[in-house]
Amino acid sequence: MIQDISPMQLNNHYDPAIKADDESLIVVFKGKDILLHLNEETGEMAYPRLPEITGTNLEELVYIFGIGEEKFFMYLGEVDSISFDEEKFAFAGFAEVRSKLFSPKQYVYAAFTAYQLAEWYDVTRFCGKCGAKNENDKAERARVCPKCGNKIYPRINPAVIIGVTDKESNRLILTKYRTGFGHNALVAGFTEIGETLEETVKREVMEEVGLEVANIRYYKSQPWGIASDILAGFFCDVTGDKEIKMDNQELKYAEWNAPEEIVLQPMDYSLTNEMMKLFKDKGYQGTV
Repeated sequence: MIQDISPMQLNNHYDPAIKADDESLIVVFKGKDILLHLNEETGEMAYPRLPEITGTNLEELVYIFGIGEEKFFMYLGEVDSISFDEEKFAFAGFAEVRSKLFSPKQYVYAAFTAYQLAEWYDVTRFCGKCGAKNENDKAERARVCPKCGNKIYPRINPAVIIGVTDKESNRLILTKYRTGFGHNALVAGFTEIGETLEETVKREVMEEVGLEVANIRYYKSQPWGIASDILAGFFCDVTGDKEIKMDNQELKYAEWNAPEEIVLQPMDYSLTNEMMKLFKDKGYQGTV
């Protein structure tokens, strides 16, 4: 999955005392686009280091996290005020954050996580209580209002990925969304107020495919920064009627698939794809 970057690991400890130097990697977003070295032929990506871009006010650089020995800083100033040397910065330009980010995996992971923070910084510029301009907290990753003291932390949305299984026929339900992501997926949805994750599983399965389930069993979790999500994967067994009653507004496909029928997603970064691959390789027994 996207966070599987061993032996490296993400160090998300907030430390505003860390300052950028010539080896620092600089993350610059323009909307959903990110400034990168990007080789279109190989799919390899890299971030600009501090000397490769000009016009950056160091006061507008915020340390966001480290991966391995590399430290990442986010530029929070006006994007139009920076420039870069196109000869030094090979394959340079802005790319949509989900378009061509193939390798190395730790840089894809960094891009997704940084995007979550970039969106949070953008939507928390002003206090939601009194309207004053927020400041970065000096002790923790938070935005604090200097006028009324209101504090805001990065938003994390809990959601579930659900492998609906039929033990008797050794099948798994695959779906495809009506719009957006065009590859195979699983039943999924966000946890609503007052729900447990297990209750979310039952509700989403009923809403999307019209089935009742039991034997809900936790599999694994995954951060998914591009949507500010923390995903929790579950497998569960259909009970009673097995005829799918698909939500036509959200889905364009929802069918039972045997292991040999499962077509995986093109990249192995998602929890959804790992769960589908587990069933494809081991069938129902792999989910127990």
